[in-house]
Amino acid sequence: MISQDNSSDHADAPADAAEPLTDSAFGVLVERSLADRVEDVSIRDWDLLFTAVRARLNASVADCPVPPASSPPCSGRKVRDAVTECSAALAQLHQTMSHEMERRQRLELEIFDTRTALAQARAELVGTQAGERHARYLASHDSLTSLPNRAFFIERLDHALALAAPQRRALAVMYLDLDGFKPINDTHGHAAGDELLRIVAARLSRAVRAEDTVSRLGGDEFGCLLGDLHDPAQLAHLATKVFDAVSAPCKIGKLRVVVRPSIGIAVCPADGVTAAALLQNADTAMYAAKRHGSHHAFFQPR
Repeated sequence: MISQDNSSDHADAPADAAEPLTDSAFGVLVERSLADRVEDVSIRDWDLLFTAVRARLNASVADCPVPPASSPPCSGRKVRDAVTECSAALAQLHQTMSHEMERRQRLELEIFDTRTALAQARAELVGTQAGERHARYLASHDSLTSLPNRAFFIERLDHALALAAPQRRALAVMYLDLDGFKPINDTHGHAAGDELLRIVAARLSRAVRAEDTVSRLGGDEFGCLLGDLHDPAQLAHLATKVFDAVSAPCKIGKLRVVVRPSIGIAVCPADGVTAAALLQNADTAMYAAKRHGSHHAFFQPR
């Protein structure tokens, strides 16, 4: 609080009235303004802070009478002028800061909107990519067994043949058909038949090697692409393993069923160098195994 003695000319004012408004005095003024005019003002509420300080300064100026124009300059007038200039400067600073705060709020809102749009675009992109991957998966896999379908198997076989051609590396194709599947499907219903196909698919995947490809070619027919296998003894051993895995009794609900496969084997390059030739010859060998009642048969050209 600034006080002055008005009982006489300002030239005779007390010494303390002539003291300039120091930084510490201004700090006290701000504190008093906050205490007197604004209760519980947040430190971040700049509008209220500036309003309170200016109000306090203006009140201090109002309490100080205006000296006559003819009176000589005095310390009291200097203090009053200094406070008036300070109030004007605060008003200008308040206006500038208000504009800057409004601009900052607009920028923050724009940044928020941009981030929201970016997050939404990223989510849509991820969703689109996931949708494309899912669509490709559905197009290349059997919906019942989740095995690769015939088109994917042929594509994989073509790729394997292209890699094997320069070095004439051997690979083999197994073609399987389930004996007795149709009576089970007709007697116990398609639900039981579908479950049996899922069980066979899982058993086939476990019986072959990790690098081999198992596919449902259609109906109750399955194919296996076997890389780097050409020795008849190795192929016969793997065919026996597959036969035993598929032929094991399985339980479907309260049913206990047994289905046995007929397996035909064609080897590249002896039995063909194209996907169509290998599949056809493996299929022919499968029917030979079925006719002879054997577990498996190799393709025998006529």
